[in-house]
Amino acid sequence: MQYFSMQNLGIIFRRELKSYFATPLAYVFIVIFLIANGIFTFDLGGLYARGQADLMPFFSFHPWLYLFMVPAIAMALWADERKTGTIELLLTLPVKLSDAVFGKFLAAWTLTGIALLLTFPIWITVNYLGDPDNGVIVASYLGSWFMAGAYLAVGSCMSACTRNSVIAFIMTVSICFLFVIMGSPILLNAFPDWLPQAIVDTFAALGFLTHFDSIAKGVLDIRDLLYFSVFMAAWLLASGIVIEIKKAN
Repeated sequence: MQYFSMQNLGIIFRRELKSYFATPLAYVFIVIFLIANGIFTFDLGGLYARGQADLMPFFSFHPWLYLFMVPAIAMALWADERKTGTIELLLTLPVKLSDAVFGKFLAAWTLTGIALLLTFPIWITVNYLGDPDNGVIVASYLGSWFMAGAYLAVGSCMSACTRNSVIAFIMTVSICFLFVIMGSPILLNAFPDWLPQAIVDTFAALGFLTHFDSIAKGVLDIRDLLYFSVFMAAWLLASGIVIEIKKAN
């Protein structure tokens, strides 16, 4: 893909973000996201029963909540454009492919960020109940947003592969699930004892949970944010390559 043009990138970003709020999609996504977070945090997570003023129950469910919520946004990034034929129009405009790919991704990522920010009443609640470490909470919010971006980047690539948004959704969920369980203790403990620890650690380092859990503990290591950034860049690059291949055929 070519280098970015900030002007065209901004045009694509605003167009896509506006299109989300021009239909019920953004509002439905945000409402379901907020309700699900409330249920997971207060009911399943037992925020009050734990007797601790923190947001551990809130953030611990995010990798699994994103597994179904984020692909629902990502699945239409390119599949609908291809299905309706508007992708041909978009690619004939004086807009670089890199601008289109990143602009669409950035709009979807912003939507997830807005939904995440609207969970602030839960943050206010734990501050009312006690004296939480707000620095850890801020770091966790940032880590959660970056992790959502990783899901979206996979979804962008899968959406570029097909004109069927349902297939894009299923493929995105499947791939993201693999990256989630790669860092889960259940899977890591299943490795045989004779396997070198370096291999197990390398496998764990490729998973979402390893990096997100580190951030959620308040350890804002640049390597964890770099992991998500490189992950997003790689899948967005793959999205552009797929679109170029599809365009040539």
